[in-house]
Amino acid sequence: MSPFELLYEDEYLVAINKPPGILVHRTRLSEDTIFVLQLLRDQLGGAHLFPAHRLDRATSGVLVFAKNSDTASWLGEQLMDFKWEKKYLAAVRGYPKPEQGTIDYPLADPETGKKSAQEAITHYKTLDQVEQPWAIGLRYPTARFSLLEVTPQTGRRQQIRKHLSHLRHPIINDSRHGDVKFGRWFKEKGWPGRLMLHALELTIPHPEGGVPLLLQAPLDLEFKEILDKLGLSFGK
Repeated sequence: MSPFELLYEDEYLVAINKPPGILVHRTRLSEDTIFVLQLLRDQLGGAHLFPAHRLDRATSGVLVFAKNSDTASWLGEQLMDFKWEKKYLAAVRGYPKPEQGTIDYPLADPETGKKSAQEAITHYKTLDQVEQPWAIGLRYPTARFSLLEVTPQTGRRQQIRKHLSHLRHPIINDSRHGDVKFGRWFKEKGWPGRLMLHALELTIPHPEGGVPLLLQAPLDLEFKEILDKLGLSFGK
């Protein structure tokens, strides 16, 4: 695997642009043997690193590691106090109505032992929409797609994916919570299969003085390719 793209580094922390398809660290829910944590340690010459948060295996974008346990604990406290600001980009099926809104839908996570639903809140707004003359399935002669800016207020596992699926506007190429017919159609066309969810921006208090630190992760080539194929524009 190519070296990770470094977005920021100082004596306290390091931020990278995580590619899709790799776990942040070892977990009992997966038998993966390669993780961002070990590869980044090697890339930085064996530095001690502590994950400050997580991204799903399939999700790309801004990912932060602390360089010592004190910084990791402090960042964790800031996260729990809702002092982190996260902004994601998601390409979804259909046209969400209203075009800007809030999903307030508690989520359970039996796989991690959290069987009771916990508060989960996600804000979104539509950036672009397109309708294509593609009869995917038998119900409609056309297919609609939207590009959303998504801001999770809480941080449940796979929250954005679950919430957009609950809204009936699942993320493109979401093999777990998405639309099977759409996924199969894209695969037959030979399109990249990466999940269309990217952690675009993250603003966190810096450990030295608490000054806000804005971290931004450029879109990868496959994400841009799928946006282009769908006819969606970002930054117009």
